[in-house]
Amino acid sequence: QVQLVESGGGLVQPGGSLRLSCAASGSMFRRYAMGWYRQAPGKQRELVGQVTSGGSINYADSVKGRFTISRDNAKNTVYLQMNSLKPEDTAVYYCNARTVAGGSFWGQGTQVTVSS
Repeated sequence: QVQLVESGGGLVQPGGSLRLSCAASGSMFRRYAMGWYRQAPGKQRELVGQVTSGGSINYADSVKGRFTISRDNAKNTVYLQMNSLKPEDTAVYYCNARTVAGGSFWGQGTQVTVSS
């Protein structure tokens, strides 16, 4: 069982920035693939970006060049730096961990609202 706790969401104006953090439990964090997903009202949950245990990273086209995902294995934490935020980025953002054994774990989510 992996417990994930997200933080860093909030209200920001268009063009602003936020950094989300996701802290994971356990001693195997460095072996997990970590991802950030988001779900806007009335829409399906979608992948924002993910980083593998080896450090490979990919992003959704809608956030490329604006969002940066990173991980700190010493702190069991994955980050999502979000710049140039747009109203369409408004959603609940979720952290996901995928283990080597095939397990998938989710955090509780953190709300990001982009509005003037």
